Amino acid sequence: MMTFSKSIMTAVLGIAMAAVPAMAQTKAPAKAPAKAPAPCEHPVDGYGCVASRPPATEGPTPRMADGKPDLSGVWQHPFVPDMTKDGAEQKGEANVAQLFTPWGKANAVEEFDYTAFCLPLGYVRSINSPMPLEIEQRPGRIVMLYEMNNTFHMVYTDGRPHPKDLEPTWFGHSIGKWDGDTLVIDTVGFNDQTRLDTQGHPHTDKLHLIERFTRTDLGHLSYEMTVEDPGAYTKPWKNVRTFQLRPDWELLEYNCNENNKEVMEGHLKAPAKK
Repeated sequence: MMTFSKSIMTAVLGIAMAAVPAMAQTKAPAKAPAKAPAPCEHPVDGYGCVASRPPATEGPTPRMADGKPDLSGVWQHPFVPDMTKDGAEQKGEANVAQLFTPWGKANAVEEFDYTAFCLPLGYVRSINSPMPLEIEQRPGRIVMLYEMNNTFHMVYTDGRPHPKDLEPTWFGHSIGKWDGDTLVIDTVGFNDQTRLDTQGHPHTDKLHLIERFTRTDLGHLSYEMTVEDPGAYTKPWKNVRTFQLRPDWELLEYNCNENNKEVMEGHLKAPAKK
């Protein structure tokens, strides 16, 4: 019995040992190759991709009770980091560098972006930002709500003039009037602490901004911005854009923290005082 048991044991061990190389040679099933990301169907110029397709927004221009076009809604507007360049849904002014005054030329290069300290972008850079804008139209005023930095701006349409002796502010003072179906917004009273765009085109406290909003149909808003600043430019220049209605969007919270490591750790430095 002992000899028989040893024979059986030897055979079992032999089978087991033979199975080990066979098991070791068995390859794990190949993983399916990762799918390439789908191409961006709705790129935002210079700022990634809009994930969703705008819903169908066909129809006539909506109107207020007084017959004026209603500009209300959440609008996707082009990101305009450089107002001299053409891009998606926007056309810039190519010859701005030739329009600089001596002051404008001397200040055309921005050594430091003030927004790194969470300072206000200012009126022009807010509407140049890639985040959406919500317009709320009311009798006598229009409210601009910017997702960027969660800021707002009032445009008075009740016929009042600009106040005399305006104290300069980051967003200026805006009054609006209708030219047919186009809302014309006139803004003055800016401080000189901001830039017109991310590229850093400068302006002085003499900046006079004229904007024209025309809701061409239910889903589109034609926009034109004219920059007048005799302190920085020898003549006016403009940028033209098209906004798209996004009834499926709501403005999100935007938070700019003072604990900016790029600033606190010295990666960004304020320019030396001149």
